[in-house]
Amino acid sequence: MTIHIGAKPGEIAETVLMPGDPLRAKWAAERFLEDAICINQVRGMLGYTGTWRGHRVTIHGSGMGMPSLSIYANELIRDYGAKTLIRIGSAGAMQPQVGIRDIVLAQACTTLSTPSRGIFRELNFAPCADFGLLHAAYNAAQATGARVHVGNIYSSDVFYDERSDLNEIMQRHGVLCVEMEAAELYAVAARHNARALAVLTISDHLLTQEALPASERERSFGEMVELALTAAFS
Repeated sequence: MTIHIGAKPGEIAETVLMPGDPLRAKWAAERFLEDAICINQVRGMLGYTGTWRGHRVTIHGSGMGMPSLSIYANELIRDYGAKTLIRIGSAGAMQPQVGIRDIVLAQACTTLSTPSRGIFRELNFAPCADFGLLHAAYNAAQATGARVHVGNIYSSDVFYDERSDLNEIMQRHGVLCVEMEAAELYAVAARHNARALAVLTISDHLLTQEALPASERERSFGEMVELALTAAFS
């Protein structure tokens, strides 16, 4: 057990999928895993371990924002031996060619700051995905015909962002979408020699103001979970 995770030794798999919402972790575990058991409820952050096609998998919430994810990623790797961590979550599109329900694979992350900034100090570290996971996820998406985009994303440390000038700069430089956790996940994984990837479903669009209806989110997010699981074990 750790301060934030109540799982016993051996209850967390080496492969962990990390949605931000703990209830999404519950939904994904019930839908995709066999014999899933709840292994964590500390502070309401749910985690489940089961099997997918014979492979042990843990699906554990990360909370919203990089500071929250950093806590769970550090403890999952350092204290429970997690070796592959894949963020599954929603994102807001920043490019016209990226549509609602599309999937984005985060090759690299742009940020203003992360919890790891204090470690890097004056160094501008470039957080990037594990290429093996990225390649496997892209191939899986191509095989299923999913609309997928690969490239740079923006990991924001605020949700109610009023910097329209900053968004315009990122759009000019090809940043695909915005979310709030991936950059810190990539940094923590790199520090501890673990593999990491963010597989994101576009739920909102900053340019068109479109938004995925709540009734359709689970169906759309299922494709993202399948890609993440396939990539982890390819």
